[in-house]
Amino acid sequence: MNSRIHPKYKTKYRVTNWAEYDKALVRRGDITLWISEDAIDEWTPKRSGKRGAPRRYSDLAIETALTLRLVYRLPLRQAEGFLRSLLSIMGLDLDAPDHTTLSRRSRQLNIALKPKVSSKPIDLIIDSTGLSIVGQGEWAAAKHGKRGKRGWRKLHIGVNGAGEIVAQVLTDGNVDDAKTGLDLIKQVEGDIACLIGDAAYDTAAIYEAAGGRGAKVVVPPVKGAVVSGPKLPLSARDETVLKVNAMGRREWKKESGYYRQGRVENTFFRYKQILGGKLHARHAKAQEVEAALACRILNRMSELGLPVSVAKAA
Repeated sequence: MNSRIHPKYKTKYRVTNWAEYDKALVRRGDITLWISEDAIDEWTPKRSGKRGAPRRYSDLAIETALTLRLVYRLPLRQAEGFLRSLLSIMGLDLDAPDHTTLSRRSRQLNIALKPKVSSKPIDLIIDSTGLSIVGQGEWAAAKHGKRGKRGWRKLHIGVNGAGEIVAQVLTDGNVDDAKTGLDLIKQVEGDIACLIGDAAYDTAAIYEAAGGRGAKVVVPPVKGAVVSGPKLPLSARDETVLKVNAMGRREWKKESGYYRQGRVENTFFRYKQILGGKLHARHAKAQEVEAALACRILNRMSELGLPVSVAKAA
């Protein structure tokens, strides 16, 4: 029986740097990685000179606590205790933010991805996935013994050819992928060589935004797509539609390099394997902060080492 999950036409790969990648996986569990000297130095915010009592903890301290919480999947109270014991073991005269402060301040943070800016144009690969949430409606239904409809939000990300997350947006579950894809394109600094996405991004606006950045668009047209008209020259989308009709969808995907879209799917797999498939925060703004912080965590882990794969000989 032929496998639908691993069809014969798919290329098989093997990892060539397993020893180095194995060490990188071990280092991801090293808790000393998550409290840097910069975080220790800036744990207590400097006095601003403004009226009122200064904050007891800097934004960096709150970020550190929330980072540990996500990495080790801890509730806020356990995250407070974990960080307090860690600071004690390290012999630091610092206090850990309490869980109430973490909950309140998590809505006020501004988390930036800070990806490495490449001197060369990058391939931008975009997609989205759902993350389940427990919002006010779901919580109230469970409290009163009813089966509440599970809530969820949608995480949109853009990765480069190396799998680093360079753009991210968290939206409601019913937001259109193509419209959010425009925001992902805007977030990317520098030049874009190629934009890769699935058929959800087959819109004129995506082609226009990518073309404005000098990027080639590799997006399969929706089933039954037709050219916009007999006018010449053909638009980039019309050329794609004609190629797919002439070559067949599978051959076009091979020839165009569409299968690089697997990079972003692998990133979503890593996200849910390492950090889980749900958002812990209940407030909408705190959920956005949590998603952005999770993407930064994945980038940090990627810096430690990623597998290098090569195609197996047929």
